[in-house]
Amino acid sequence: MFAEGSVVNGKVMLLKPYTFMNRSGQSVGKIARYYKLNPEEILVVHDELDFNPGVVKLKKGGGHAGHNGLRDIIAHLGSNEFYRLRIGIGRPAVGAVVADFVLSLPSRQEWEMLVNAFDLSRGFIGQMVAGDMVGVMNKLNS
Repeated sequence: MFAEGSVVNGKVMLLKPYTFMNRSGQSVGKIARYYKLNPEEILVVHDELDFNPGVVKLKKGGGHAGHNGLRDIIAHLGSNEFYRLRIGIGRPAVGAVVADFVLSLPSRQEWEMLVNAFDLSRGFIGQMVAGDMVGVMNKLNS
């Protein structure tokens, strides 16, 4: 699913791949090549097991940390230098299967934390579109 529009006088493109998450790099790579986007012009929003539910952080670059969707995006872009808006979902209980945890519905309390994280993130859209990623990182990551 793809859409174009403008936010705060800046052009934006939104992509929601309909491939399996592990293959999300296919559509990200195609859009990046078609529109001649540099990796640093791309923001990937993804779940983050290493953060408690609702924690939001922004970073540029880095590895995939075992996240197969990020691994595929890195492979298809040929670079890891895109921005990542990481939304914490927490870790499953010891012995639980990570894939089952990630694909399951969050508890009501976790859902409320995720909604708050999305609301917080929306508040920074204008600043990110304006290119002030460092300013957003300084606020979100502190």
